[in-house]
Amino acid sequence: MTTLREACGVVGLAGQDARLIRLGENALYALPGEQIVVRIARSMEVMDDARKEVAVAAWLDGAGIPAARTTDHPQPLIVRGKPVTLWQLIMDSGSPASLDDLAMVLRALHQAPVPADLALPQLDILSRVSERINSSPVLTEEDRQFLLARQHELQRAYEALAFPLGPAAVHGDAHSDNLIRATDGTIVLIDFERFAFGPPETDLAVTAIEHSLGWGTRADYDQFAELYGFDVLAWEGYPVLRAINELKMTTWLMQNVDEDEAIAQEFRNRLFCLRNPDAPRRWRAF
Repeated sequence: MTTLREACGVVGLAGQDARLIRLGENALYALPGEQIVVRIARSMEVMDDARKEVAVAAWLDGAGIPAARTTDHPQPLIVRGKPVTLWQLIMDSGSPASLDDLAMVLRALHQAPVPADLALPQLDILSRVSERINSSPVLTEEDRQFLLARQHELQRAYEALAFPLGPAAVHGDAHSDNLIRATDGTIVLIDFERFAFGPPETDLAVTAIEHSLGWGTRADYDQFAELYGFDVLAWEGYPVLRAINELKMTTWLMQNVDEDEAIAQEFRNRLFCLRNPDAPRRWRAF
């Protein structure tokens, strides 16, 4: 809260009514009276990401794609050694966005011309995976070496893929939870931390793997693919993207095993499946 209070003081905001929205890799606070969301990153190591998010928001606004918008304050701020960005509060209708909505947003995003001065980084699809593996206290050394070897294997397989769709701006975490249905019915894209330039198939694979894991119906997935105009499940390179996503989903969950025994059990289940590719994927969503 100290960083939040100092950030509000820097730009002249009243933060007395601040409420925590989410505490994860970033801390998000809503200021209802100001209609602003304050996003506090974890360290200066992600300053480039904060700058990118501000630039992406401006580009999406100019491109006519409904998305989270920053305030008019100069930003990112640096407060107590942390990047801070300020966003206009989106009035959430409370009704979740659908896969149909996601398909249409991704189609518009992937078709939007990317200006050269936006300077998006090239997609690093396995970003942060090795850091998670190397720093995890819950892995045995055998587990650690297995996961690192799997990462290297999948990196090589990914680099050998021939993608049928042309490169584009990609969201990097393209699931429907990163859409908000505003009170006026507009579907708004949020969370630009992983934005990059790369194969659109990587965004589409997020929904495809959720279908593959049984987290949605085939009819819903088929409608998603039809609305977007491409079925990544039918592409011969999809198994590589599925394996990459399984590794990322497992190592992401690994960070939270101390929070809950159910999470710890699910992590062990996922790790078993990675070691046994033919095992049924009975994965729980978290």
